[in-house]
Amino acid sequence: MRRVMPLLTLGLALCVGGTTLFVSAESQYESVTKDALFRADLELPSGAAFVRLSEGFTYYRQANEEPCTTADVLVHGFSVPSYIWDPTYDFLVSKGRCVVTLDLYGRGFSDNPDVAYTDQLFATQVLELLDHLKIEKATLLGLSNGGRVVSQVAGLAPERVDQLIYVASSGFRDVSRAADPEVSQEEIDELIARYPELPAGQLSDFKDPTNFQDWDDKYAELLVHRGFARALISTRKNHDSRELDGIHAALAASDIRVTTIWGDSDTVVVYAGFAEKLGRLLPKRVEHFVPESGHLPHMENRPFVEALLTEILSLE
Repeated sequence: MRRVMPLLTLGLALCVGGTTLFVSAESQYESVTKDALFRADLELPSGAAFVRLSEGFTYYRQANEEPCTTADVLVHGFSVPSYIWDPTYDFLVSKGRCVVTLDLYGRGFSDNPDVAYTDQLFATQVLELLDHLKIEKATLLGLSNGGRVVSQVAGLAPERVDQLIYVASSGFRDVSRAADPEVSQEEIDELIARYPELPAGQLSDFKDPTNFQDWDDKYAELLVHRGFARALISTRKNHDSRELDGIHAALAASDIRVTTIWGDSDTVVVYAGFAEKLGRLLPKRVEHFVPESGHLPHMENRPFVEALLTEILSLE
């Protein structure tokens, strides 16, 4: 799939009136608006499409959709969009599962609306997409911040949830919504000023980043989208654990199956920091630890995680 990506790492040389001008990488940050022209310029992979939902256009992929009243729905994390789930998506597709993945608002190819980026916003986006696809019930897999989203889906519409699979979920930590959740231009400018260092920082998600040499370059492509900084800041400022704690307590009293999966060397979401709380909230969960992996165990130890999913989803 071709992506819209100015040359962030090398800059861009332009010839104007016989004079070669060098446009710095920084000048390309947040330079692309995700409008109709943007969407028309994309060459989408099989099963990918856009749908206009209540807060804007949403990019999604679906496989093995006929018939598909139930599905496995993969929800990505804080900043990296749906491509972070590609290995798991391909695995589940190979097993004949109906699979859906999407870019949450403010990420990837989906719109960056000027709204508060709350767990409820993302959960509503997921539910509206399920309605559009006529999917009645789903197994929800939430990665990192996506764990917050799938919990919120279960809180809003528990009847739509078959089971929940949390992978390195950040939704069990104690956090409080910012006193002022509005995002200022100064905050946006400060984050954009840090853009040059963000791609390399993504490598810390792996225990051994040498196996993912192009991961930072792929992330750099996201930095051209206008509104990305605002979306990240608003998401962070709107995190609050109190409502999720109530949802998790209700889950414990429900018949929804809950599985948690953690990388044994995760330094991004550190399990020890909330293990006791998790035990209180979801005592009936089934828990697995993935060896030799950091924050993205489904990528670092694919055979182990795929074997887990084979068991959890009764694929064989």
